[in-house]
Amino acid sequence: MEPIVNKVADSGIITLNLETFIPQNVMVFDLKTFLFMELILKEKDYRAALMAHDWSVYDDQDVILTCSTDAIIPVWAYMLAMSYLQPVAHSVRMGDIETCKTELMLDRIREMDTSEFADQRVVIKGCGEIPIPDQAYAAITLKLRPVVKSLMYGEPCSTVPIYKKKTLTTI
Repeated sequence: MEPIVNKVADSGIITLNLETFIPQNVMVFDLKTFLFMELILKEKDYRAALMAHDWSVYDDQDVILTCSTDAIIPVWAYMLAMSYLQPVAHSVRMGDIETCKTELMLDRIREMDTSEFADQRVVIKGCGEIPIPDQAYAAITLKLRPVVKSLMYGEPCSTVPIYKKKTLTTI
């Protein structure tokens, strides 16, 4: 009886799981807590609360600036909060939490070092525990296509081909 050989493991295919690009420790700065009755912005009270706030908790963190209540917030109020967050936070995004997390994920993909994938066969993992935004699949394709030998989607045992580098033959 011949031993069972794991052909997938021996294939040299690199599996890349996009879940590793999902930001884990994102902090939210919600203006709602600085509003009177969580609805009304009183400028004097707002400025005093921001000045008294402990900004050190955002030190070197990815922060999302938002307002989770349906209040009318003047633009300057976001600008003022941003002016306090910018010197301490690693990065600050403004908007809804899911959109900002997607933007952070896309930034991580754009900033990744692709040298380990040069001339390699790469599978972008297709199924996982955490939903991955469609934009991340497009971004990783854009990032890896120029360097990989081939790019696939799915699992190493069952892939959908996306790209294969054409080789030139000489006569």
